[in-house]
Amino acid sequence: MPTANYPTSLDTTSTQVTPTSSTDLDASGFEHDQVHGAASTALIALETKLGIGAAPASGGSANSILMNGGTPGTTSWSNTITGSTIAGATLSGAVVGADQIMSAVTHKDYSETVYAGGNTSTAVTLDETNGNTQTWTVNGNCTFTMPSGAGLQAGTALTLILTQDSTGSRTGTFTGVKWAGGSGNAPTLTTTATTGVDILTFITFNGGSSPVWYGFTAGADMS
Repeated sequence: MPTANYPTSLDTTSTQVTPTSSTDLDASGFEHDQVHGAASTALIALETKLGIGAAPASGGSANSILMNGGTPGTTSWSNTITGSTIAGATLSGAVVGADQIMSAVTHKDYSETVYAGGNTSTAVTLDETNGNTQTWTVNGNCTFTMPSGAGLQAGTALTLILTQDSTGSRTGTFTGVKWAGGSGNAPTLTTTATTGVDILTFITFNGGSSPVWYGFTAGADMS
């Protein structure tokens, strides 16, 4: 007598039999109650897996997809896609990379987040997670503390665009930064009030809680 294999494994034509117009429903393998019973069992299991109406899918949650575990009967709902190839897609929302490696990538028409830090006052602790390009108005003789911490990745770069306030003559020092020719060659900020603009770039090759930062003057007095 036929009986459904699903959801343990896929049903076959032997378990989900299809009577013809001339099949005797008492014939072996085509018993009327068994044929309906097998179909009902499979349908209930399928509806439970997929969810119907207002009833959520079994094991499913918002934005989850049905994944095949690689062996019969191991499909499950998941919010994590593993081992799949995406042939093409359009992103309509933010994607959090969680510091994972992307290799063999060709970037085109990309940009960086520009973080407007506002006034520096006399001290600023920079944070690369705000954006790798940052604008600041220097309204005091400021000590800039460079980013550090377990989340700081090796190879992180940071660009600062510093503008003097309406008073001008503000200075800037940068903790833990190596400059070409030694620490004595740290740049002197342009002191012109309002229009004094300097662009400084930094990169760390080790990151982490004790990073070594290298600094460069990308543009001085960009007024």
